[in-house]
Amino acid sequence: MTGDELRQEFLRFFESKGHKVLPSASLIPNDPQLLFTVAGMVPFKPIFWGKVEPVYTRIATCQKCLRTNDIDNVGRTPRHQTFFEMLGNFSFGDYFKKEAITWAWEFVTKILKLPEEKLWVTIYKDDEEAFKIWRDLVGIPEKKIVRMGKDTNFWGPAGPTGPCGPCSEIHYDTGVMDDCPKNEECTPANSDKRFLEIWNLVFTEFNQDENGNLNPLPKKNIDTGAGLERIASVIQKVGGNFETDLFMPIINRIGEVLNVKYKESNSKDISIRVIADHSRAVSFLIADGVFPSNEERGYVLRRILRRAVRHGVLLGAKKPFLHFINDAVIEKMGKTYPELVERRKLILEVTQTEEERFFKTIVQGNEMLNDIIAKSHKIISGEDVFKLYDTYGFPPDIVVDVARERGLEVDLNEFERLMELQREKARSARIEVEFAKSSEDYNRLAKTIKTAFVGYETLNCEATVIYTKKQDSRLEVVFDKTCFYAERGGQVADTGKISWDNGSAIVEHVYVPIEGIIAHVVRLEYGELHQGMRVRLQVDKEKRDATARNHTATHLLHAALRKALGNHVKQSGSLVAPDRLRFDFTHYQALTKDEIEQIENLVNSTIFEALPVVTQEKSYKEAVAEGAIALFGEKYGDVVRVVKISNFSEELCGGTHVKNTGNIGLFKIISESAISAGTRRIEATTGFNALNYLRTKEQLIENICEKLGTSQDEVSLRIENLLEKNHIMQRELEQLRSKSLTLQLKQAPVKQIKDIKFLYHIFDDVESNELRNLSDIAISGENSLVALLFSVSRDKVNLIVRVTQDLTKKIKAGDIAKYAAQILEGGGGGRPDFAQAGGKNPTKINEVIEYTKRLLEQK
Repeated sequence: MTGDELRQEFLRFFESKGHKVLPSASLIPNDPQLLFTVAGMVPFKPIFWGKVEPVYTRIATCQKCLRTNDIDNVGRTPRHQTFFEMLGNFSFGDYFKKEAITWAWEFVTKILKLPEEKLWVTIYKDDEEAFKIWRDLVGIPEKKIVRMGKDTNFWGPAGPTGPCGPCSEIHYDTGVMDDCPKNEECTPANSDKRFLEIWNLVFTEFNQDENGNLNPLPKKNIDTGAGLERIASVIQKVGGNFETDLFMPIINRIGEVLNVKYKESNSKDISIRVIADHSRAVSFLIADGVFPSNEERGYVLRRILRRAVRHGVLLGAKKPFLHFINDAVIEKMGKTYPELVERRKLILEVTQTEEERFFKTIVQGNEMLNDIIAKSHKIISGEDVFKLYDTYGFPPDIVVDVARERGLEVDLNEFERLMELQREKARSARIEVEFAKSSEDYNRLAKTIKTAFVGYETLNCEATVIYTKKQDSRLEVVFDKTCFYAERGGQVADTGKISWDNGSAIVEHVYVPIEGIIAHVVRLEYGELHQGMRVRLQVDKEKRDATARNHTATHLLHAALRKALGNHVKQSGSLVAPDRLRFDFTHYQALTKDEIEQIENLVNSTIFEALPVVTQEKSYKEAVAEGAIALFGEKYGDVVRVVKISNFSEELCGGTHVKNTGNIGLFKIISESAISAGTRRIEATTGFNALNYLRTKEQLIENICEKLGTSQDEVSLRIENLLEKNHIMQRELEQLRSKSLTLQLKQAPVKQIKDIKFLYHIFDDVESNELRNLSDIAISGENSLVALLFSVSRDKVNLIVRVTQDLTKKIKAGDIAKYAAQILEGGGGGRPDFAQAGGKNPTKINEVIEYTKRLLEQK
């Protein structure tokens, strides 16, 4: 059975058991606690937490996953991977242990036809219910049901509190005896090599409270995980995951591109496996909208990609190659995951661009490593290893290999400490937990009432106060219905006014503290608000209309970007305000002037056509099937709101919009910039704000013309003339400066120390290249000369040491520079005739000069 057939058989089997088969979710989860989808259950985490009601109570998936906690073991073992596929069947308050266990056994023994005598089972030590099902219903002999502790057979909670429960696993006996104990029977409890876990059942039946108590959940859930690659290796009777048909086409492509053979050399096999695994991870991450960067997800992608490239270099690669391997990944997995095929061009271009950068920086990394080795005595510090890794992505194992060749050790403990500090900073940045944002008051309120939003149809309505809460000098108010739009989806909240007999209040902000409840932050002008009162709500029409123009323009911009740049463009953030719009999107390079003009023209052409903006409610499945774009990170129910503009744009959106694109008036891009590697930002404005922006620019040009004493038609020529004059004056200044510095050098005293001439001079704030040119002048036509030229700038000092060729056998510039660097509290070195040093203590310059004098006297 092939890996593709195994995947389909699993989904088909559980579909026959009443499960809804869903496609894999993205590798980027909607979860602030996680960088990546690390398990099949991650997309359903809100359901497991009881915060979202499931649409389907039985679900089956093959989920693409990514983990990097064991990345250093990838390639060195037959099982470790970063990217993998996880087969899973889930029950949300439906079936429980009996069905989960018997169906798992049925699939493994009847569909996969694995021999029962090769299978063992583990359970949580206190799970008597699971034990009886395995023994009495399935018929497993008691001795093959192994009780395990909480560290291996109890899942969760994911944090100090939350859902958790015991686990039960199916293990396959490989027959390998390497780690079996001599005086007792070999079981999954005492042998990791012989027994391979192929199936894990998590019985989520408890909620752990703040005191560590386990309280039964009102709805019990099932979470199953079965690694596709692991099961495939067992079914196909091969030595590990990498030898299955899921990997071999990729490994064969590596052999073709790098001219190597698999299974000929252990060290080369490790590199081949690393590249095979990492090429899959890189391809899927880029397909899901991650781009190489120095932060979070982008940092992980960059690390994986560069690690693959480094192993390619070990196999002899002299130029970028990984994009060719990624092509094999797309060929192998594109039918199952069509996003690979759709984004093939993007995947290959981003990979090749990053490869080319790394081939350049790896040279810089090697130079830095050589400098570190030169100053290290017996051991390379963990700080230096971390600096190499953090600056150039230079893997620590390269440092270890090179250090071993030079007879040095590496302080990996210090490196790991610094890495952990960095991880802790990343964790701290993500500590907010999405599912614990709302207060207990709003949680209770949401169980009895929902706020009806009528703001699509009207900007004023009457409503009843159902809840109030004092917040500092403001009041939070919930009504039974509202026409005020709450901040969400990037759109700012409405503002406006509330009035009632004997009272008035200003609405300053509106938000959703918990799904179904809309809270209004208000400032009382006079009177009081109490539960049960009837009031009149009035939205600020001017602000709403301006915001609606910008929101519809955001949809047009998104569509225009995809038409101009390609379908890889995805929204990664937005802000819709009355005065401007901001749109963040995935793209791997800056937009050209022509591209920006093309995008502006596309948007404005659609505005000038005055197309109707149509909103409809449809099922989520129907809307997406018709081509509506669902934005990642947004939560959608079974029924969604679709905003469609002719054949130009169609998106799922809950925001407010104009009725006709002609209402937007005018669209103008104000700026385009990078906010991180692989993510760009456009800021734009519409309507009168766009007109005012253009008027401001016009006024600026008029002011420039007035100051230059010229007309708008001639202002460009006038500026060019001024720039040319400025360039000539700058060149003359540089020539005068050069002459001045040369004169200083020629007036510097030359001391005769026996038969050696010694020249030194201290300059103020001279650039490195100027100092180098001055050193050439100092030794020009000279013999038996040693020159020290210093440049002091604030609290820094640079030094160039020159020694004429006739002296280099007994006096070496590099030795002087190294010693000077120690005195000046910096670094340095170089050739016998030319060397440089630098430091942060200019007060020590005289010590360097005196040291050099003594050295020359000794020579």
